[in-house]
Amino acid sequence: MSNALQSAVLEQMETLPEELQQRVLEYVQALQALARQGVPGARLLPLAGTIAPDDLVLMRQAIEEECERVDASDR
Repeated sequence: MSNALQSAVLEQMETLPEELQQRVLEYVQALQALARQGVPGARLLPLAGTIAPDDLVLMRQAIEEECERVDASDR
């Protein structure tokens, strides 16, 4: 982002109440999340089969035991 654009955004932000500034921040964070891209599957294929079967069993057990519970404090 150019300095002029950054300055213009900051100048406008400074005129907003704090609640709206927070909403702008959340919007920018949402845009960043959309802009992120993962690794293409073709690049991951060479890794297929590289995890030991015993480790896969442990991973599956951990997921089944820990990931199927709802923790009300995780909001």
